[in-house]
Amino acid sequence: MNTFQPGLEGVPATRSAISYLDGKQGVLTYRGYRIVDLAEHSSFEETAYLLLDGELPTPVQLAEFDAQLREHRSVKYNVHDIMKSLPITGHPMEMLQTAVASLGMFYPNDVPVQIRSPGDESARYVHGQSIRILARMATLVAMWQQMRLGNYPVRPRTDLSYAANFLYMFFNGQEPDPVMARIMDACFVLHAEHTINASTFAAMVAGSTLAMPSYVIAAAIGTLAGPLHGGANERVVRMLGEIGRPEDARGWLDRKLAAKEVIWGMGHREYKVKDPRAIQLQKMMMELAQSRGTTSAIFETALALEEACEERLAPKGVYPNIDYYSGILYREMGFPTDQFTSLFAIARTAGWLAHWREQVSENRIFRPTQIYIGSEPRSYTPLGER
Repeated sequence: MNTFQPGLEGVPATRSAISYLDGKQGVLTYRGYRIVDLAEHSSFEETAYLLLDGELPTPVQLAEFDAQLREHRSVKYNVHDIMKSLPITGHPMEMLQTAVASLGMFYPNDVPVQIRSPGDESARYVHGQSIRILARMATLVAMWQQMRLGNYPVRPRTDLSYAANFLYMFFNGQEPDPVMARIMDACFVLHAEHTINASTFAAMVAGSTLAMPSYVIAAAIGTLAGPLHGGANERVVRMLGEIGRPEDARGWLDRKLAAKEVIWGMGHREYKVKDPRAIQLQKMMMELAQSRGTTSAIFETALALEEACEERLAPKGVYPNIDYYSGILYREMGFPTDQFTSLFAIARTAGWLAHWREQVSENRIFRPTQIYIGSEPRSYTPLGER
């Protein structure tokens, strides 16, 4: 194939059984299960098991998987020392990439990564490392929040679910509200996987070299941090703050469109209808508002802007994506804006690890080609003659 496709748009890079997306119908499935059903009825632990192992677990399998995640929530003190030496002014995603990349040094191994058959030594290693990395992602994010506030990190609890323990650690030992814990759990489910996006592809490329999993996930984290990928929800919150009031949304939109500026959180390369994840997040935002008995100004502004965009952008197939409502919801839950992408990374680790496992099960190193547009071969001119 010698046709250049910018961004590899539409070019199949792999065969995968992990997730499926129909952008015209607004359908996203994990291993064949609709994301709507998983967000409403499943847990993050069950969804992670599904992504990693291919099937929904039995009660016994889920209990064992959950117990393994709880067992590996803590990190070595050396990792804490590395984090302590980082500037608190740094972005949380910079910390997360650094900390995750360091994990391989503290948990070394000499087991080959490439899986030859189910259940072999490499398969057991991949499973074990997937458990350890997934368990510690939430711990690292929560630790950093307290450390940059000048507090000692809160020790993880093994009597709480993945989402509830994360809230407990992140908010300095406050007992998590059940409504908040359920919303957090569903957010993790919604963000866990989304076919071959930029960060997942980065993980696959790193994995195809048979690099250690800490390198694989660090590569994905660095890719997710970009504003065109995971960082967009931070921009959405700033954008809504700029608008200010619901009644100002329409005029603001007209000015931005006239200037051909980006409307953050609107549009998706794959979806030509409203992102099904955005629909679920909007429902959860309403659930949170009902539990509090009030609707925030920023949520009302978001609804007004979406209504204005419906008239101007929907005919072009531009609708809210997952970033539009995730940032608003996280803000209302009390998370700092610069931690939004870290929350995304916690959840997406499940998908990254699933694709890493799939890659090393039938591995071939990625080596794309190029279309050369440079000079023809030419003679070298010595420096003094130029």
